Amino acid sequence: MAANSSSTGSKSSNSAGGKQSGPSAEQVVATFQRMRQEQRSMASKAAEFEMDINEHSLVIETLKDVDPSRKCFRLVGGVLVERTVKEVLPALESHKEQISKIIETINTQMQSKGRELTEYRERYNIRLVGEGESDAQGQSASSRDSEGGGSKSGAGVLVS
Repeated sequence: MAANSSSTGSKSSNSAGGKQSGPSAEQVVATFQRMRQEQRSMASKAAEFEMDINEHSLVIETLKDVDPSRKCFRLVGGVLVERTVKEVLPALESHKEQISKIIETINTQMQSKGRELTEYRERYNIRLVGEGESDAQGQSASSRDSEGGGSKSGAGVLVS
């Protein structure tokens, strides 16, 4: 019984030592997946705003050829409102500019998130499934050799 307790004691001290050096592989993967999902949602939001800009451009081009005193209808907050073209056209152009600024902000945030993801991947040696597996194995072997064969927590994490 003493042999069993000593072997479990050494296992728990090894796992405790691993947790002190960094997060577990599951935590690394979960954080990486969360960051990827944030980047994907930003990209879909940017695409949605791009479609809005295209719709605004179509409407603006159509309304430029129309008599400014002509009636038109605009959806504002779920309510259809009757206005004239001369009232609606400047509001549409202004709204289109605001959307363009939002897209620029989102693109900047996406680039920042991309850099953050790249740094995170490099820090924890994360490889994606199907990503140059033979090259990655050679690189991880050479990086282990250069680190003195140390077992780094979260090293070689494979994400599907």
